[in-house]
Amino acid sequence: MSFNALNLAAAPVHKLAPYVPGKPLSELEREYGITDSIKLASNENPLGPGPQAKAAIAQAVQSLGLYPDGNGFALKQAIAAKHACDVSQVTLGNGSNDLLVMLAEGFLNHTVEAVYAQYCFAIYPIVVQATGATARVAPAHPAPHPQALGHDLYEMRKLVNERTRLVFIANPNNPTGTWVEKDALKAFIAAAPKATLVVVDEAYIEYTQGTDFADASQWLQEFPNLVVTRTFSKAYGLAGLRVGYALSHPSVADVLNRVRQPFNVNSVALAAAEAALQDAEHLRASVQLNAQGMQQVTQGLQALGLHVYPSRGNFVLVDCARPGGAVYEALLRQGVIVRPVGGYGLPTQLRITIGTQAENARMLTALQAALK
Repeated sequence: MSFNALNLAAAPVHKLAPYVPGKPLSELEREYGITDSIKLASNENPLGPGPQAKAAIAQAVQSLGLYPDGNGFALKQAIAAKHACDVSQVTLGNGSNDLLVMLAEGFLNHTVEAVYAQYCFAIYPIVVQATGATARVAPAHPAPHPQALGHDLYEMRKLVNERTRLVFIANPNNPTGTWVEKDALKAFIAAAPKATLVVVDEAYIEYTQGTDFADASQWLQEFPNLVVTRTFSKAYGLAGLRVGYALSHPSVADVLNRVRQPFNVNSVALAAAEAALQDAEHLRASVQLNAQGMQQVTQGLQALGLHVYPSRGNFVLVDCARPGGAVYEALLRQGVIVRPVGGYGLPTQLRITIGTQAENARMLTALQAALK
Protein backbone atom coordinates (compact mmCIF):
# COMPACT_ATOMS: atom_id res chain seq x y z
CA MET A 1 0.00 0.00 0.00
CA SER A 2 1.41 3.38 -0.97
CA PHE A 3 1.96 5.95 1.75
CA ASN A 4 0.74 9.54 1.33
CA ALA A 5 1.36 11.85 4.29
CA LEU A 6 -1.08 14.41 2.87
CA ASN A 7 -3.86 12.08 4.03
CA LEU A 8 -2.62 12.66 7.59
CA ALA A 9 -2.31 16.44 7.30
CA ALA A 10 -4.72 18.94 8.81
CA ALA A 11 -7.65 19.69 6.50
CA PRO A 12 -6.68 23.33 5.70
CA VAL A 13 -3.29 22.13 4.43
CA HIS A 14 -4.76 19.88 1.73
CA LYS A 15 -5.37 22.68 -0.75
CA LEU A 16 -2.24 24.70 0.04
CA ALA A 17 0.25 25.18 -2.78
CA PRO A 18 3.86 25.83 -1.70
CA TYR A 19 5.23 29.33 -2.19
CA VAL A 20 7.45 29.43 -5.27
CA PRO A 21 10.43 31.79 -4.87
CA GLY A 22 12.37 33.43 -7.68
CA LYS A 23 14.71 31.05 -9.51
CA PRO A 24 18.24 31.12 -8.00
CA LEU A 25 21.18 31.95 -10.25
CA SER A 26 22.80 28.59 -9.53
CA GLU A 27 19.69 26.72 -10.63
CA LEU A 28 19.41 28.66 -13.88
CA GLU A 29 23.06 28.10 -14.77
CA ARG A 30 22.85 24.41 -13.85
CA GLU A 31 19.69 23.81 -15.90
CA TYR A 32 20.60 25.84 -18.97
CA GLY A 33 24.36 25.39 -18.98
CA ILE A 34 25.07 29.11 -19.05
CA THR A 35 27.24 31.44 -16.99
CA ASP A 36 27.28 35.12 -16.07
CA SER A 37 23.55 35.28 -15.48
CA ILE A 38 21.74 38.05 -13.60
CA LYS A 39 18.77 37.87 -11.26
CA LEU A 40 16.10 40.57 -11.29
CA ALA A 41 13.36 38.38 -9.84
CA SER A 42 13.19 38.70 -6.06
CA ASN A 43 13.38 42.44 -5.37
CA GLU A 44 16.80 42.20 -3.75
CA ASN A 45 19.04 45.22 -3.28
CA PRO A 46 21.72 45.05 -6.01
CA LEU A 47 24.21 46.71 -3.64
CA GLY A 48 23.75 44.03 -0.98
CA PRO A 49 24.69 44.81 2.62
CA GLY A 50 26.45 48.04 3.51
CA PRO A 51 29.95 48.26 5.02
CA GLN A 52 28.71 48.59 8.59
CA ALA A 53 26.54 45.49 8.24
CA LYS A 54 29.41 43.54 6.68
CA ALA A 55 31.70 44.48 9.55
CA ALA A 56 29.07 43.38 12.06
CA ILE A 57 28.63 40.09 10.20
CA ALA A 58 32.35 39.37 10.33
CA GLN A 59 32.38 40.01 14.07
CA ALA A 60 29.24 37.96 14.75
CA VAL A 61 30.69 34.92 12.95
CA GLN A 62 33.17 34.55 15.80
CA SER A 63 30.32 33.58 18.16
CA LEU A 64 28.45 31.06 16.02
CA GLY A 65 29.01 28.35 18.61
CA LEU A 66 26.60 30.14 20.93
CA TYR A 67 22.83 30.52 20.67
CA PRO A 68 21.64 34.02 19.67
CA ASP A 69 19.95 36.36 22.11
CA GLY A 70 16.46 34.88 21.95
CA ASN A 71 14.95 38.23 22.92
CA GLY A 72 17.01 40.24 20.41
CA PHE A 73 17.56 42.91 23.06
CA ALA A 74 20.01 45.19 21.21
CA LEU A 75 18.17 45.11 17.87
CA LYS A 76 14.80 45.72 19.51
CA GLN A 77 16.24 48.70 21.36
CA ALA A 78 17.56 50.12 18.07
CA ILE A 79 14.23 49.59 16.30
CA ALA A 80 12.30 51.18 19.18
CA ALA A 81 14.61 54.21 19.04
CA LYS A 82 14.11 54.51 15.28
CA HIS A 83 10.33 54.52 15.60
CA ALA A 84 10.11 56.39 18.91
CA CYS A 85 8.09 53.58 20.45
CA ASP A 86 8.50 51.32 23.46
CA VAL A 87 10.56 48.15 23.10
CA SER A 88 7.49 46.18 24.25
CA GLN A 89 5.89 47.09 20.89
CA VAL A 90 8.60 45.37 18.82
CA THR A 91 8.51 41.72 17.72
CA LEU A 92 11.37 40.23 15.70
CA GLY A 93 10.90 37.75 12.90
CA ASN A 94 12.84 35.52 10.54
CA GLY A 95 12.03 37.99 7.78
CA SER A 96 8.71 39.81 7.80
CA ASN A 97 7.14 36.60 6.40
CA ASP A 98 7.68 35.08 9.82
CA LEU A 99 5.62 37.86 11.40
CA LEU A 100 2.77 37.24 8.96
CA VAL A 101 2.74 33.58 9.98
CA MET A 102 2.74 34.56 13.67
CA LEU A 103 -0.20 36.90 13.14
CA ALA A 104 -2.19 34.14 11.48
CA GLU A 105 -1.29 31.57 14.12
CA GLY A 106 -2.05 33.96 16.94
CA PHE A 107 -5.34 35.43 15.74
CA LEU A 108 -6.97 33.16 13.13
CA ASN A 109 -8.91 29.91 13.28
CA HIS A 110 -11.75 28.24 11.40
CA THR A 111 -14.42 30.42 13.05
CA VAL A 112 -13.09 33.82 11.91
CA GLU A 113 -12.20 35.67 8.71
CA ALA A 114 -9.35 37.62 7.15
CA VAL A 115 -9.51 40.22 4.38
CA TYR A 116 -6.94 40.96 1.71
CA ALA A 117 -6.95 42.33 -1.82
CA GLN A 118 -6.80 40.70 -5.22
CA TYR A 119 -3.20 40.62 -6.53
CA CYS A 120 -1.83 40.89 -2.99
CA PHE A 121 1.42 39.39 -1.70
CA ALA A 122 1.19 35.60 -2.08
CA ILE A 123 1.95 34.89 1.57
CA TYR A 124 -1.35 36.38 2.81
CA PRO A 125 -3.55 33.69 1.23
CA ILE A 126 -1.13 30.97 2.34
CA VAL A 127 -1.06 31.91 6.02
CA VAL A 128 -4.83 32.44 6.13
CA GLN A 129 -5.64 29.14 4.46
CA ALA A 130 -3.23 27.24 6.73
CA THR A 131 -5.28 28.24 9.78
CA GLY A 132 -8.65 27.24 8.30
CA ALA A 133 -9.91 30.82 8.53
CA THR A 134 -12.24 32.15 5.82
CA ALA A 135 -10.53 34.43 3.30
CA ARG A 136 -12.42 37.42 1.93
CA VAL A 137 -10.76 38.77 -1.20
CA ALA A 138 -11.58 42.30 -2.35
CA PRO A 139 -11.43 43.07 -6.08
CA ALA A 140 -8.60 45.36 -7.12
CA HIS A 141 -8.93 48.69 -8.91
CA PRO A 142 -9.87 48.06 -12.56
CA ALA A 143 -7.72 48.95 -15.54
CA PRO A 144 -8.90 52.57 -16.08
CA HIS A 145 -7.97 53.51 -12.50
CA PRO A 146 -4.63 55.36 -11.93
CA GLN A 147 -3.77 52.59 -9.44
CA ALA A 148 -4.96 49.74 -11.67
CA LEU A 149 -4.54 46.34 -9.94
CA GLY A 150 -3.98 48.11 -6.62
CA HIS A 151 -5.85 47.83 -3.31
CA ASP A 152 -9.39 49.22 -3.42
CA LEU A 153 -9.96 50.21 0.21
CA TYR A 154 -13.66 50.82 -0.43
CA GLU A 155 -14.11 47.23 -1.59
CA MET A 156 -11.99 45.94 1.28
CA ARG A 157 -14.01 47.86 3.85
CA LYS A 158 -17.23 46.25 2.56
CA LEU A 159 -15.85 42.82 3.48
CA VAL A 160 -14.98 43.67 7.10
CA ASN A 161 -17.49 42.43 9.66
CA GLU A 162 -17.66 41.26 13.27
CA ARG A 163 -15.83 38.02 12.35
CA THR A 164 -12.88 39.77 10.70
CA ARG A 165 -9.73 39.35 12.77
CA LEU A 166 -7.04 40.41 10.29
CA VAL A 167 -6.90 42.76 7.31
CA PHE A 168 -3.70 42.70 5.24
CA ILE A 169 -2.64 45.82 3.33
CA ALA A 170 0.72 45.91 1.55
CA ASN A 171 1.92 49.45 0.99
CA PRO A 172 3.50 49.49 -1.56
CA ASN A 173 2.05 46.22 -2.80
CA ASN A 174 4.02 43.33 -4.21
CA PRO A 175 3.75 42.32 -7.08
CA THR A 176 1.92 45.33 -8.52
CA GLY A 177 4.01 48.20 -7.08
CA THR A 178 0.80 50.11 -6.36
CA TRP A 179 0.21 52.03 -3.15
CA VAL A 180 -2.44 53.50 -0.88
CA GLU A 181 -2.21 57.20 -0.09
CA LYS A 182 -1.83 58.46 3.45
CA ASP A 183 -5.26 59.97 4.15
CA ALA A 184 -7.15 57.03 2.65
CA LEU A 185 -5.14 54.49 4.64
CA LYS A 186 -5.56 56.36 7.91
CA ALA A 187 -9.30 56.68 7.36
CA PHE A 188 -9.53 52.93 6.68
CA ILE A 189 -7.73 52.08 9.92
CA ALA A 190 -9.85 54.54 11.89
CA ALA A 191 -13.05 52.93 10.57
CA ALA A 192 -11.97 49.36 11.30
CA PRO A 193 -13.65 47.58 14.24
CA LYS A 194 -11.48 47.50 17.35
CA ALA A 195 -11.59 43.70 17.24
CA THR A 196 -10.01 43.74 13.76
CA LEU A 197 -6.24 44.02 13.45
CA VAL A 198 -5.14 46.02 10.40
CA VAL A 199 -1.75 44.74 9.25
CA VAL A 200 0.13 47.27 7.11
CA ASP A 201 3.02 45.54 5.36
CA GLU A 202 5.70 48.15 4.66
CA ALA A 203 8.43 45.93 3.22
CA TYR A 204 9.29 48.48 0.53
CA ILE A 205 8.65 51.74 2.36
CA GLU A 206 12.29 52.88 2.28
CA TYR A 207 12.00 53.22 -1.50
CA THR A 208 8.91 55.41 -1.43
CA GLN A 209 9.00 59.08 -2.31
CA GLY A 210 6.53 61.91 -1.71
CA THR A 211 4.62 63.48 1.16
CA ASP A 212 1.41 61.70 0.18
CA PHE A 213 2.84 58.37 1.28
CA ALA A 214 2.00 56.97 4.70
CA ASP A 215 4.42 55.82 7.36
CA ALA A 216 1.87 53.85 9.35
CA SER A 217 4.31 53.35 12.23
CA GLN A 218 3.60 56.96 13.22
CA TRP A 219 0.00 56.00 14.08
CA LEU A 220 0.71 53.21 16.57
CA GLN A 221 -0.30 55.25 19.60
CA GLU A 222 -3.54 56.30 17.93
CA PHE A 223 -4.69 52.86 16.80
CA PRO A 224 -4.13 49.92 19.17
CA ASN A 225 -5.41 47.52 16.48
CA LEU A 226 -2.70 48.58 13.98
CA VAL A 227 0.23 46.28 13.20
CA VAL A 228 3.09 47.42 10.97
CA THR A 229 5.58 44.95 9.49
CA ARG A 230 9.00 45.87 8.11
CA THR A 231 11.95 43.94 6.70
CA PHE A 232 15.72 44.22 6.33
CA SER A 233 15.60 42.12 3.15
CA LYS A 234 14.99 44.92 0.65
CA ALA A 235 16.56 48.37 1.01
CA TYR A 236 18.96 47.21 3.75
CA GLY A 237 20.30 44.39 1.55
CA LEU A 238 20.05 41.55 4.08
CA ALA A 239 17.71 39.18 2.21
CA GLY A 240 19.95 36.15 2.84
CA LEU A 241 19.95 36.64 6.59
CA ARG A 242 16.13 36.74 7.01
CA VAL A 243 15.28 39.39 9.59
CA GLY A 244 12.20 41.60 9.94
CA TYR A 245 10.03 43.08 12.66
CA ALA A 246 6.52 44.05 13.64
CA LEU A 247 5.39 47.15 15.50
CA SER A 248 2.16 46.92 17.44
CA HIS A 249 0.34 47.49 20.71
CA PRO A 250 2.21 45.66 23.52
CA SER A 251 -0.68 43.23 23.98
CA VAL A 252 -0.49 42.26 20.30
CA ALA A 253 3.27 41.77 20.65
CA ASP A 254 2.59 39.57 23.66
CA VAL A 255 0.41 37.28 21.54
CA LEU A 256 3.02 37.16 18.78
CA ASN A 257 5.75 36.23 21.24
CA ARG A 258 3.61 33.36 22.52
CA VAL A 259 3.67 31.72 19.08
CA ARG A 260 7.13 32.94 18.03
CA GLN A 261 9.67 30.15 17.76
CA PRO A 262 12.68 30.32 20.13
CA PHE A 263 15.80 31.82 18.54
CA ASN A 264 13.88 32.62 15.35
CA VAL A 265 16.44 35.28 14.37
CA ASN A 266 20.04 34.12 14.22
CA SER A 267 22.95 35.96 15.81
CA VAL A 268 24.48 37.12 12.52
CA ALA A 269 21.16 38.58 11.39
CA LEU A 270 20.66 40.35 14.72
CA ALA A 271 24.08 42.00 14.50
CA ALA A 272 23.80 42.89 10.82
CA ALA A 273 20.35 44.43 11.16
CA GLU A 274 21.40 46.54 14.14
CA ALA A 275 24.39 47.86 12.18
CA ALA A 276 22.30 48.42 9.04
CA LEU A 277 19.97 50.73 10.95
CA GLN A 278 22.92 53.00 11.69
CA ASP A 279 24.27 53.08 8.11
CA ALA A 280 22.28 55.99 6.70
CA GLU A 281 24.73 56.47 3.83
CA HIS A 282 24.25 52.95 2.46
CA LEU A 283 20.48 53.30 2.68
CA ARG A 284 20.65 56.63 0.86
CA ALA A 285 22.84 55.11 -1.89
CA SER A 286 20.46 52.17 -2.27
CA VAL A 287 17.42 54.41 -2.59
CA GLN A 288 19.20 56.72 -5.05
CA LEU A 289 20.34 53.79 -7.22
CA ASN A 290 16.77 52.51 -7.28
CA ALA A 291 15.34 55.88 -8.28
CA GLN A 292 17.79 56.16 -11.17
CA GLY A 293 17.18 52.56 -12.20
CA MET A 294 13.41 52.98 -12.01
CA GLN A 295 13.61 55.79 -14.55
CA GLN A 296 15.95 53.79 -16.79
CA VAL A 297 13.81 50.65 -16.72
CA THR A 298 10.46 52.41 -17.06
CA GLN A 299 11.59 54.46 -20.04
CA GLY A 300 13.23 51.41 -21.62
CA LEU A 301 10.13 49.26 -21.27
CA GLN A 302 7.90 52.00 -22.63
CA ALA A 303 10.26 52.39 -25.59
CA LEU A 304 9.54 48.71 -26.33
CA GLY A 305 5.85 49.58 -26.51
CA LEU A 306 4.97 47.87 -23.21
CA HIS A 307 2.60 49.06 -20.50
CA VAL A 308 4.37 49.68 -17.18
CA TYR A 309 2.32 50.02 -14.01
CA PRO A 310 3.35 52.86 -11.67
CA SER A 311 5.48 51.59 -8.78
CA ARG A 312 6.77 52.90 -5.46
CA GLY A 313 8.88 49.82 -4.78
CA ASN A 314 12.19 48.55 -6.18
CA PHE A 315 10.49 46.67 -9.01
CA VAL A 316 8.04 47.23 -11.83
CA LEU A 317 5.15 45.23 -13.19
CA VAL A 318 5.06 45.22 -16.97
CA ASP A 319 2.39 43.87 -19.32
CA CYS A 320 3.99 42.00 -22.21
CA ALA A 321 0.64 41.72 -24.08
CA ARG A 322 1.37 38.02 -24.61
CA PRO A 323 1.86 35.01 -22.29
CA GLY A 324 4.37 36.13 -19.70
CA GLY A 325 5.64 32.60 -19.15
CA ALA A 326 6.97 32.37 -22.70
CA VAL A 327 8.77 35.71 -22.40
CA TYR A 328 10.19 34.60 -19.05
CA GLU A 329 11.58 31.42 -20.61
CA ALA A 330 13.13 33.37 -23.49
CA LEU A 331 14.85 35.64 -20.97
CA LEU A 332 16.16 32.66 -19.00
CA ARG A 333 17.91 31.36 -22.10
CA GLN A 334 19.74 34.69 -22.26
CA GLY A 335 20.79 34.45 -18.62
CA VAL A 336 18.26 36.95 -17.24
CA ILE A 337 15.92 35.92 -14.42
CA VAL A 338 12.74 37.96 -13.85
CA ARG A 339 9.50 36.90 -12.17
CA PRO A 340 6.45 35.55 -13.99
CA VAL A 341 3.28 36.35 -12.05
CA GLY A 342 0.73 34.05 -13.63
CA GLY A 343 0.24 32.51 -10.19
CA TYR A 344 -1.11 35.87 -9.03
CA GLY A 345 -3.69 35.85 -11.82
CA LEU A 346 -1.58 38.08 -14.06
CA PRO A 347 -0.77 35.82 -17.03
CA THR A 348 0.65 38.43 -19.42
CA GLN A 349 2.70 40.36 -16.88
CA LEU A 350 6.24 40.07 -15.53
CA ARG A 351 7.66 41.59 -12.36
CA ILE A 352 11.15 42.98 -12.86
CA THR A 353 13.45 44.06 -10.04
CA ILE A 354 15.45 47.25 -10.49
CA GLY A 355 19.14 46.35 -10.65
CA THR A 356 22.34 48.21 -11.40
CA GLN A 357 22.56 50.36 -14.51
CA ALA A 358 24.41 47.56 -16.34
CA GLU A 359 21.93 44.89 -15.22
CA ASN A 360 18.97 47.02 -16.27
CA ALA A 361 20.50 47.63 -19.69
CA ARG A 362 21.19 43.93 -20.19
CA MET A 363 17.64 43.05 -19.20
CA LEU A 364 16.17 45.55 -21.66
CA THR A 365 18.32 44.22 -24.49
CA ALA A 366 17.37 40.64 -23.66
CA LEU A 367 13.69 41.54 -23.40
CA GLN A 368 13.74 43.22 -26.80
CA ALA A 369 15.10 39.98 -28.28
CA ALA A 370 12.63 37.85 -26.29
CA LEU A 371 9.66 39.82 -27.57
CA LYS A 372 10.69 39.05 -31.13
